[in-house]
Amino acid sequence: MALENPQPSLQSLSALFPLTLPVPTPLTHPDLVTPKDLHREEDLLRNPSSFRLWWTTINATKDAIVAEQKKAQPTLPPAVTALLGPLATPVSRLGLQRLTYLYESALAHFPASFKLWKAYLQMRCLYVLGKGIKPKRAGGRKKWADMKESIADEELEMEHYDGGLDPALGWAEWKALIATFERALMWLPTMPRIWLLYFNIFTHPLCPAPIQCTHARRTFDRALRTLPPSLHARMWPRYLIWAELKSGMTTVVIYRRYLRVDPSLTEHYVRILLNEPPFTDDETVDSKPVVVPPPRSKPRPLEAAKLLLSLARKASRGEYISSEGKSPYQLLLAWLEVAERYADEIGLEPTLAEKRRAERAKREEQEQRLKEEVQNPKDEERASAEGNLIRFAGPPVRETATVEKPYDEDEDPASDVTLDVEGIVKQDGLDVYKDQAGRIWSGLATYWTKRGEFDRAKATFEEGLESVLTIRDFTQIFDAYAEFSESVISALMDSLADEDNEDEDIAQTEKELDVRMKDFEELMDRRPFLVNDVLLRRNPNDVQEWEKRVALWADNDEKVAETYTNAIKTINPRKATPNFHNIFVHFAKFYEVGGVTSSATSDLESARRVLESGTKIPFRTVDELAEVWCEWSEMELRNEWISSIGFDSRSEVLTHRFPRNYDEAIRIMQRATAIPKNVKINYHDQTLPVQARLFKSLKLWSFYVDLEESIGSVDSTKMVYDKILELRIANAQIIINYAAFLEENNYFEESFKVYERGVELFTYPVSFEIWNIYLSKFVKRYGGTKLERARDLFEQALEKCPEKFCKPIFLMYAKLEEEHGLAKRAMGIYDRATQVVEDKDKFEMFTIYIAKATENFGLPATRPIYERALEVLPNRQTAQICLRFASLERKLGEIDRARAIYAHASQFCDPRVDPKFWAEWNSFEIETGSEDTFREMLRIKRSVQAQFNTAASYLVAQAEATRLGAKEQQDTPAAAADPMAAVEHEAGKAKGPAFVSAGASSAENQETTGVANADEIQIEDDDF
Repeated sequence: MALENPQPSLQSLSALFPLTLPVPTPLTHPDLVTPKDLHREEDLLRNPSSFRLWWTTINATKDAIVAEQKKAQPTLPPAVTALLGPLATPVSRLGLQRLTYLYESALAHFPASFKLWKAYLQMRCLYVLGKGIKPKRAGGRKKWADMKESIADEELEMEHYDGGLDPALGWAEWKALIATFERALMWLPTMPRIWLLYFNIFTHPLCPAPIQCTHARRTFDRALRTLPPSLHARMWPRYLIWAELKSGMTTVVIYRRYLRVDPSLTEHYVRILLNEPPFTDDETVDSKPVVVPPPRSKPRPLEAAKLLLSLARKASRGEYISSEGKSPYQLLLAWLEVAERYADEIGLEPTLAEKRRAERAKREEQEQRLKEEVQNPKDEERASAEGNLIRFAGPPVRETATVEKPYDEDEDPASDVTLDVEGIVKQDGLDVYKDQAGRIWSGLATYWTKRGEFDRAKATFEEGLESVLTIRDFTQIFDAYAEFSESVISALMDSLADEDNEDEDIAQTEKELDVRMKDFEELMDRRPFLVNDVLLRRNPNDVQEWEKRVALWADNDEKVAETYTNAIKTINPRKATPNFHNIFVHFAKFYEVGGVTSSATSDLESARRVLESGTKIPFRTVDELAEVWCEWSEMELRNEWISSIGFDSRSEVLTHRFPRNYDEAIRIMQRATAIPKNVKINYHDQTLPVQARLFKSLKLWSFYVDLEESIGSVDSTKMVYDKILELRIANAQIIINYAAFLEENNYFEESFKVYERGVELFTYPVSFEIWNIYLSKFVKRYGGTKLERARDLFEQALEKCPEKFCKPIFLMYAKLEEEHGLAKRAMGIYDRATQVVEDKDKFEMFTIYIAKATENFGLPATRPIYERALEVLPNRQTAQICLRFASLERKLGEIDRARAIYAHASQFCDPRVDPKFWAEWNSFEIETGSEDTFREMLRIKRSVQAQFNTAASYLVAQAEATRLGAKEQQDTPAAAADPMAAVEHEAGKAKGPAFVSAGASSAENQETTGVANADEIQIEDDDF
């Protein structure tokens, strides 16, 4: 039928359809077959069973129709063309009928051909649904993808349709298409591709209303019932996407069905219930992804909260792994956020919640009691398969049989019972995730705030601040608490600014505002105390935090005393941080000075009781206990005069000058240092209490002896020192102090005995210091009056003295002999010293020895010393001593001996490392030598240089010496090209005779060679 009216009516347009029902044939539609198609029809009639012929005919007809459609121009208005879609032209409508005729005829002979049905259905969808545009994507689909990824892939690959037949205008054609799909599924019910093509109709934007809901849902269900389970994974993504588009109870029911099989989409389902945007895929595509319209139903927060709670509990038990990579805590936090947003819809009334918690606690107590009875049976026997008892109501149950988890309405999404949010938070949140207490407490308080329960929110904040253990959690709760208080105050102030309020309401609001402001100020003032509480809860044995707590109370004496008392009761001495004794010391001083500000009366009795209790505490170290005793004694020293006089206040006593009485301080130290019967206790034995090891505390005895020296008698002080030595706990300083004390009181011999006891107690290097002081004191005291005794002491000191410590003693010994003894003995001591001291000190010792020998016996007496030094000293120091030895021989006029010494020392001196030695020898030869001796010196120099060039170790030393001595070498005059010029330069600087010729005639007759010698000396005739 042609549309000649340029503005056709709705009836005329509707009359065009259906085009394919009944199936068009040449009898009903003469235009289907043209004279050109007669040969084709004859061939099909002759060979109806040839699939290839049918397929070729259909494709040829399809190509011809496409070519005609491209040439055809629409004659209808654009609005009508948009309504008709692909069927807007007569050519397209006739093409649909021709292709339908051919496909139906072919299917009559091949009704079970999937290829034919698929092409037929795609052709019918093209004319009804419009042209499908399938987006392109990079890469292929994952082979074994989970449902979340499958849904994302389906959304990205879902076809978009360009145009389409209006559902109201072409309702008959839509029904004909549905009927065609039903016929195809009757022949091919297990072909998933046919079902997927069928599902495209239900997600089409122009899908008619009668088939887009109930019919679609039944079709999806029929596909799941028909197809095997292995193909359900291809159906469910389309089904779930369609369910999201429909929203409402349809989405809820379908998702509940799927989650029974696969709970991995629970988190996605929760977002749908809360009207949140669906998850997105980061995969890029060439075209725009499918945009899912927002749900049209209201949120279902209760069901979402129960699902999240169930997931969080399962994840904490290890029964569920989040498909989105969330941890159990993150799942619980998501549940808490839902409870914060929808507090009224989710939460139970506070009174009902308390009642439910009480019932649950009672039920759990009964279950625990029954469990204990089962685990510890008395005389009863349980019914089991191997037991003697028989179970009449059901099969026997084994002892190891697992009991299913009881029903929990908090995890049932189908239940309408609201949740006890506070109980769940404490049971599943605070008891499990203790390291995230700050966020959980803040969430619970926010929940009460959203419900309007401000008093409960405040109580929740306070409870959280009193229970957290970390500063991070405390900061979260405190900041949320402060923000909550500010918001409430701001709301009350806005309410006061409203002019419509009545006077009574304004007065009540002002009163509440004053209370809120006061609470907020107190909260800010309490912050340091709350922080301190957190740190003390984390470690109640932290002494430093208790001290900070005391400092926070400032001038409040009552709270300070209470804090000290609580600290002493709370701190475990074996786990306390260092300086636990300071708690007792400072507490006692608090009573001693009369409070923090010293405004109260001094209470020495309370201070003594505190220190007395401190002496009984099992501290970790003995030094802490010793500190308590020492502080107690010092307190008595500071206050002994007040108690002895009997005045109440310090001010009255200060007006009178009475002598002090230190007996109490001495008695305290006597108590502390009481020696038990068994003195063989190991001071470092940690298994023994510190009180049992206190008598070996050197710190305590040192304080005691200092106290005796200050206020005691000489005899009492000597007694204390003797006890220290008897206990063998003295160190070198105690020995020295004891001896010095005796010396001050003119007990010289006893002080020397103390020194002798000290050197017996200690070994080197400690005894060296004692010997050093002892010998110096003895020599200073007696000088040469007790020379033999002094010699014995020195010999004793040197008997076991190591090499590194004997040098000062030898020098002191030699000095004694020089001043009070014989010079010969002094030289013998120096000689012994050169043999005993360390190698690094031998050069210095020889130097002193030579100087003393020169002073006492003259220069010739030093020759044997020099000779022995050359044998003993290392190479580098040998060169130095040789220079001094040669200088000595020159002074004595022994030129040949000096030259021999230079020659001996040359083997240790590399010319490039020790240029000073060769310069001095060179000067020596110029002043005292001859041409032959000078030549010999140069020959030796070349041979030594060649010798050192072969040693790798000397090469390194040579490079270092060259680097260090570069500046010094630059200061010396550069060597001339002519060696004689250098000789003349040195001769000009010399003060003595310039040169002594050995053979003038030989120089005249000497002939020069053709090869120049760098070291050859050219001597002119004028020089003789």
